[in-house]
Amino acid sequence: MKKPILFFWAVLTFILPTLAQQRADQQHLENNESFSMIVLGDPQGYTKYDINQPIFELCTAWIADNIDNLNIKAVLCTGDLVEQNENITMNRKMLNQTSEEMWESASRSFARLDNKVPYIISCGNHDYGYKSSECGITHFPEYFPFKRNSTWRDCLVADFPNRNGVVSLENAAFEFKVPNWDKILVITSEFAPRDEVLEWARNLVAKKEYIDHKVIFITHSFLRERNAKRTDNEHYKITPRNWGQGVWDKLIYPSSNIDLVVCGHTGKPGEFEDAVAYRVDPNKVGKKVHQMMFNVQISGGGWEGNGGDGWLRILEFMPDGKTIKVKTYSPLFGFSPSTKHLAHRTGACDQFEMVVE
Repeated sequence: MKKPILFFWAVLTFILPTLAQQRADQQHLENNESFSMIVLGDPQGYTKYDINQPIFELCTAWIADNIDNLNIKAVLCTGDLVEQNENITMNRKMLNQTSEEMWESASRSFARLDNKVPYIISCGNHDYGYKSSECGITHFPEYFPFKRNSTWRDCLVADFPNRNGVVSLENAAFEFKVPNWDKILVITSEFAPRDEVLEWARNLVAKKEYIDHKVIFITHSFLRERNAKRTDNEHYKITPRNWGQGVWDKLIYPSSNIDLVVCGHTGKPGEFEDAVAYRVDPNKVGKKVHQMMFNVQISGGGWEGNGGDGWLRILEFMPDGKTIKVKTYSPLFGFSPSTKHLAHRTGACDQFEMVVE
């Protein structure tokens, strides 16, 4: 009897992991030689209500589960990790978590990725000040110190102090060496970056060791929804500052090697198109710069909804070294067989290609 039983357990040991992977709805690259980066829009809608928090943790857990089969090199987050940086007053219509509880929620979700893959966050207006960027104080360095994720050690190549003179990952640059694409530099910035931050980034991309890199720049406020106009003259009190147009004029346009700008921040309730934007413009040397806004926090029922229905973006970097295929996917829908058919958005604003020069 022992041999049949041992055989039975051997079969279960082989089959059960396979079934588990199917339940997790793992995604796959179009080309086995590609690699990917994942874009997470503003998570504040998830962290501000305790009932929404598991959805964001599902997103990061899904990313961790797909690191190998999607060959994920980095996760890019557009910021606004919390609704308010420093607040203890409850407002049920707006949130039911203190700032500390929201920061802890964001930290807990990203912990799924610690020591597995670099995640690069561009802090947003809600991550500063008391409620929304009245000043430059932030708890970000406390919850996301350099030492918490060992994968940063291998790719962080430069940093610049934040508004409080603290060296943190708010203004930082990460280098990735990948087949077919050679070298990619990803730079992230604080909300409404100061002139000195833009000068630091401009000088960095112009250095001999980075001038031939393909550069991705992440900043929170850059494009408005739908019409893709650059942000300008926003009402936040934080100073000194630059809005989207200033970032373009002082950094993106003069630089010859910035190929892609990723941002979040804007959006309004309505169609999915009210949460995204995309445009292409030539820089000073005539090279195309792709600019993409992704902020789906209102897509799961508006400002007081579920935080964004789990939507994220998969950027597949094709082996031709110039094509990036964009897909919009929701692990929340993909996790269940009954909603799996809703997990991919395939409209013109959801699924498209970017070709860098």
